[in-house]
Amino acid sequence: MFTGLVEEVGTVRHMSTGGISGQIAIRADKVLEGTKIGDSIAVNGICLTVVSLQPDGFTADVMAETVRRSSLSTCRSGDTVNLERAMPANGRFGGHIVSGHIDGTGVIQSMVREENAVWITVAAGPNLLKYIVEKGSIAIDGISLTVAYVDGRVFKVSVIPHTGEETTLLGKKPGDPVNLENDIVGKYVEKLMRYAGDGAAGQAAGNEPAEEGESSENVMSLEYLASHGF
Repeated sequence: MFTGLVEEVGTVRHMSTGGISGQIAIRADKVLEGTKIGDSIAVNGICLTVVSLQPDGFTADVMAETVRRSSLSTCRSGDTVNLERAMPANGRFGGHIVSGHIDGTGVIQSMVREENAVWITVAAGPNLLKYIVEKGSIAIDGISLTVAYVDGRVFKVSVIPHTGEETTLLGKKPGDPVNLENDIVGKYVEKLMRYAGDGAAGQAAGNEPAEEGESSENVMSLEYLASHGF
């Protein structure tokens, strides 16, 4: 698990693919501290497993699903990437819950400065926008940010100077793709609210039918929650 607080900006040494899977090698410094083979590092918000370590970098495997869901297919040697090690159990939780599992990509529409901040507008599909709420959290290329505006086509965030200096975000330009990870809490809530205990409704919602002897009336609803003390 990650927090969305970027520790370091690294540089891609090379991205090699066979088909659409492969390996990525990244030059880094800070995130190597205490890192072992098998550990997780978020690269532009993508949770990758370290398979080899060098004095000044690391290498990670990239599977086809990761390339399909993220912007890694556009990654080239020399590109800069946001890096974050997995959160330690005794660490401060300064951002929000970030799993490193990308939901999809958005496209930067505009970047407008307002005094010391920069407003960034990102276009995304309805499958992503439905989980984005005003004043909620969104991870953009692994950066934990607060949503300041959202409609049926775009959302906006306002980036403070520190975030701009410590990440790659302000180096982007309109038309560039970015990795998006929605707040995982919203996805779980949606899944639970769609739950239905009987076979037909449950399967229609993508759930398993009720086990034998299980009540088919345990449908998640406001009435169900109220009757159970919530």
